Amino acid sequence: MRIAVLSDIHANLEALATALKVAEEHKADSVICLGDVVGYGPDPAACIDLIRTTCEACVLGNHDEAVAFDKGLGVLPSDAQTVVRMHQRTLGENHMEWLRALPLRYDAHGASFVHSSPDDPGAWHRLESFRSMQAQFSFFDGPICFVGHSHKPAVASNNVGILRVRRGHRFIVDVGSVGQPRDGDSRMALLLFDTEEFACELVRGHYDVERTAARIKEEGLPGVLAERLKQGW
Repeated sequence: MRIAVLSDIHANLEALATALKVAEEHKADSVICLGDVVGYGPDPAACIDLIRTTCEACVLGNHDEAVAFDKGLGVLPSDAQTVVRMHQRTLGENHMEWLRALPLRYDAHGASFVHSSPDDPGAWHRLESFRSMQAQFSFFDGPICFVGHSHKPAVASNNVGILRVRRGHRFIVDVGSVGQPRDGDSRMALLLFDTEEFACELVRGHYDVERTAARIKEEGLPGVLAERLKQGW
């Protein structure tokens, strides 16, 4: 089975549409989303509609939580807080109910799926050091856990020097971001996980960044959010 794992859509409809098309082109059997469907971007309702109609499962992200539960705004940057308030005003109750129903964790296909970290998925920890990453392996049972949150693709093994997903080792894999990459590459990112081969492939794809930037301005969102998309930061 081939699973397309997406994360951090951030209401970027152009990027999400491209990601789903890429997943289809690579013959993905299923799509799983690691959260942050909303926040930062101009099209939260359309992105929710696409995710809930195309994905096998979606977990809760911290921006989803901020919009749906009005929680955790204080730790978000000021521009992110502005967008959260806008999304709260514009999303319909059916979209808000869908966000509120998202689980923090999904386990299937011999893998675990969370937004930030398996130890405490609702605490929104950032795995930014070798020590913090290694501590996470005690909190999932299978050979692999997929995370998002950082917007930067990465692979970490429980064994030093193992940089590629392969059998015989355990892994935490950050799938990067569809709607707001922050690794200096403005292309959307998704991960393909082959459950039979136990192999992962990071796929990047160009989308209409200028269209999303224009939509950000149309919606009256902070202009810096448009500029950062073009630079991938």
